[in-house]
Amino acid sequence: MKKLVIIGAITALALGLAACTDASVVSQNLSKDADNFKVVRKVSFINGITDSILLEVTGRCSITADAADKQLEVTCKTDNGEFVKHFLGVSDNVTYTVEQLIASDASSSHYKFVIKPSVLIPSIEIR
Repeated sequence: MKKLVIIGAITALALGLAACTDASVVSQNLSKDADNFKVVRKVSFINGITDSILLEVTGRCSITADAADKQLEVTCKTDNGEFVKHFLGVSDNVTYTVEQLIASDASSSHYKFVIKPSVLIPSIEIR
């Protein structure tokens, strides 16, 4: 019985490690880089009926799909270090694509763990 439990545990561990493919590690690292405004992207909104592009946002942008509000939140860092945020609605006939315009050097063998001290220290605003 012990052998069966050990074999089961080894099998589960092997399957878990197999799920950590190079592609999944690179994908996670690219997503983290994009969320830290290191990746240049182009977000295009397309009218599915007319096939026309309604809007394009290009730059170092982080995206968040908000399914509850049926919108895409696009936060971009400008050249002078400021930030802008756009809320773009998605409907039955409007869809979007997100393209990465410049290749990034993302590791396939190391996960990124990013800690920002500015996030850990609260910003206090007195009114």
